[in-house]
Amino acid sequence: MTSKSLSLSALLMIGFSLGLMMISPAQAEAPHVYAIQGIRIVTGAGPVIEKGVLIIKGGLVEEVGTTMAIPPEAALIDGKGLTAYPGLIDMANSSGLDITAAAPPREAKTRMETERTYRQALLRPQLEAAALIKAEMPEWKKLALQGITSILAIPAGGGIQGCSSLVNTAIPEDPPQIGNVADERRGLFVVRTPVALHVSFPGRSSLGVYPGSLMGAMAFIRQAFLDAGHYRQEWEHYERSKGGESRPVYDAALEALQPSLEKKLPIIFAASSAVEIHRVLTFTREFGLTPAILGGHGADKVIEELREPKVRVLFSLNYPVRSKSLAPDADESLRELRERSNVPKVPAILNQAGILFAFASDGLKDPKEFLRNAARAVKAGLPPDAALRALTLDAASIAGVGQRLGSIEKGKIANLLLVDGDLFEEKTKLRHVFIDGRPVQADTTEAPAPSRRSSAIEN
Repeated sequence: MTSKSLSLSALLMIGFSLGLMMISPAQAEAPHVYAIQGIRIVTGAGPVIEKGVLIIKGGLVEEVGTTMAIPPEAALIDGKGLTAYPGLIDMANSSGLDITAAAPPREAKTRMETERTYRQALLRPQLEAAALIKAEMPEWKKLALQGITSILAIPAGGGIQGCSSLVNTAIPEDPPQIGNVADERRGLFVVRTPVALHVSFPGRSSLGVYPGSLMGAMAFIRQAFLDAGHYRQEWEHYERSKGGESRPVYDAALEALQPSLEKKLPIIFAASSAVEIHRVLTFTREFGLTPAILGGHGADKVIEELREPKVRVLFSLNYPVRSKSLAPDADESLRELRERSNVPKVPAILNQAGILFAFASDGLKDPKEFLRNAARAVKAGLPPDAALRALTLDAASIAGVGQRLGSIEKGKIANLLLVDGDLFEEKTKLRHVFIDGRPVQADTTEAPAPSRRSSAIEN
């Protein structure tokens, strides 16, 4: 076996117990090509193929069907007893981004200086998640190994947080050709950017400065949008003038709000309860905006408000739990008990109402809980096919990449999972993950079992 064969086989996730063929030196020089045979394929966009063939080449789904010629350079994977699903998409995740939290100056001479710093932390629309990606992303690797192949990365914080980017959770191990000007590896994560502007209404501040309350934060954010509108008018007037006009002062934050005011960039508001959702919809009507909602635990109580303007919901799988501060024998309020019981039922109500929604981890600590909590929604009445769409194709559509991601179709990005059962069954185990057409490497690997070569596969 050559050294090239060894380096390639190290990329294959043998810990998930698939039989893969050892790659010859000639094949190692070719693009990564894989042929998975005899596998059940849940495409996410059409009928299930009970015993199919899936060919991956150049990071894309090359072919999907039942009978086809296999490229001679392809590594064969025996898919008997396995099912292929599109990779899961988490539509709200702030982990891993290299962002410095704004803090009040240590030697602030005036209260005004402290307030200015705090307000700057609440007004950061110019931040873009794609620009905050670290060179190494161990946090995202953990997501990848749980089947979460893409996330909507969101700058953390309150107020006007910045813009999200849809990114893959792993990139190829082998280095691309990198020039002397910039490091391209971080750019390999990015699927689309920016995706949306993100806004949340922070509560009371511990700094004791304005805006130090929910009402103050709402007024501050409202004023920011008003200022952005006035800023646009100033520049439009200046551009129309033929001289003799003072140039407006450039403001990076107000400039970054323009695409959302012009409805060219969606705005996603954090809002969980019915009261919060109603507050957001009232706010956005004032500015003629059509928002999306992140959270949505109380969305079942405002269905008509959501349905009329076709508001999309990024439903949080970070379900409410019993407070750890309570004693084991302490009673909880009836309201809290009802809320905990009701939240997993909300996705089924959204689906029945025809409201487009996707799932978001939204602060979940354990990546394993993402799919488990989606399965809880299935047990609470959400049809499995609707749950799969919320995890894949509908999520991709909301992010603006439904033509490129979210289902197993020819020409789409090859982000997919191989599991040994039904995706939503607790006993089902994840056997293999592909991201951008490359197998994700587990922390421990063994030598792969050789696989038979063939020029064609027939089922």
